[in-house]
Amino acid sequence: MKPVRILIFAKAPRPGQAKTRLVPALGVQGAAEVARQMLERTLAAALAARLGPVELCTAPPLTDSAWSGVALPDGLACSDQGEGDLGARMARAAARTIARGEAALLVGTDCAEMEATLLADAATLLADVDAVLHPTADGGYALLGLNRFDSRVFAGIAWSTDSVAATTLERLQALGWSMRVGRTLHDIDEPGDLVRLERLRS
Repeated sequence: MKPVRILIFAKAPRPGQAKTRLVPALGVQGAAEVARQMLERTLAAALAARLGPVELCTAPPLTDSAWSGVALPDGLACSDQGEGDLGARMARAAARTIARGEAALLVGTDCAEMEATLLADAATLLADVDAVLHPTADGGYALLGLNRFDSRVFAGIAWSTDSVAATTLERLQALGWSMRVGRTLHDIDEPGDLVRLERLRS
């Protein structure tokens, strides 16, 4: 099996700029704290999976004051997401990873069920297919695994809408790539999602 790099896309958990849809329920500080906790959970899961390099792709860059006070674990590679929409940023990271001869697992930090076993299972599937995708209940996706790169997988997607996963799957099918679709996962985005986070903590 080729080496697998986990690419984690994360915004700085800064009050007023992170998890803003949770502010009505938790306040500005509470929403930022959830963002920080989700970042920590995702990083821990990725490192525990022991699949290969774990790269934190940040917005803004780690040198920005928005990241001050955020403690990151040892053993991470870090990179700046750069300019453009989410698709452009993910495409750059996926392209350079695959060009290095590694498979790419792209994830965010919003998924309540992102665990080491899920990542390891996705990597196992990716040994036999070109792409693996875990959709989310809101129509997006929580994980996209790729053995091959084509910019069309990321271009012209209506990000943050309920058509993201469906459109991406259509693109993969149009390319003729082999793929596996994993179970539907859940993001913590809206106040109603917080009950799922509480269950995980208990």
